[in-house]
Amino acid sequence: MKNTIELLGHYGSDITHAQSAWTSTIRELNNEKIQRIPKLLKMLADQGHHTIFEKSSLHFLVDCDIASHIHILKHRVGVSVNGESARYKELKEDKYYLPEDWKNVPDAKLAAMQYVETSWAKNLKEYTEKGNELYHRCIKDLEPVLGRKRAKESARFFKTYNSRIQSDVMFNWRSFAHFLALRNKPDAQLEIREIAADMLRLVKEIPGNPYEHTIAAFDL
Repeated sequence: MKNTIELLGHYGSDITHAQSAWTSTIRELNNEKIQRIPKLLKMLADQGHHTIFEKSSLHFLVDCDIASHIHILKHRVGVSVNGESARYKELKEDKYYLPEDWKNVPDAKLAAMQYVETSWAKNLKEYTEKGNELYHRCIKDLEPVLGRKRAKESARFFKTYNSRIQSDVMFNWRSFAHFLALRNKPDAQLEIREIAADMLRLVKEIPGNPYEHTIAAFDL
């Protein structure tokens, strides 16, 4: 019932970014130029010369609630997103997300009625599972009348915002830094903040740390 992130692959590195910047002069590397890369990338990031950071890419597979999926789609610059669609197939798995911080919050109305077990996490779980049940029943009954396509695309109205779908998401580094500036910050919604932080963690854990100086340049 948790959102999951997988880093499928990546292209580029600190050197890729630096060589892009040096295209206007001489791209060839030597030890002296390699030593200059951290300072160069920091200067370019600070001064807003960000086109060089478009020369790398980060490719993720994201399985998250629909509300967070919308956050990924909004305000995106240079991001490619292809998501699982309930319009084209019936969602069989009924995946969903439950907020961890809801577990110990009681439903005051039910608690006052002396229900033995009450929490808003439990309410959301039951509500989601009822919606999933109605979703499949609705498809079954609508299909003979409206056809399979219309049955699938309209029955999804029973799917809740915490239903999880899978998305293929690719950033160039410039767009990734933009995404993190919006979503990996204290005032962002908890779920998308956790996704952004997990993405950054996966990038930092790439063997060889190819983006070490780029990460530092953007203070990430």
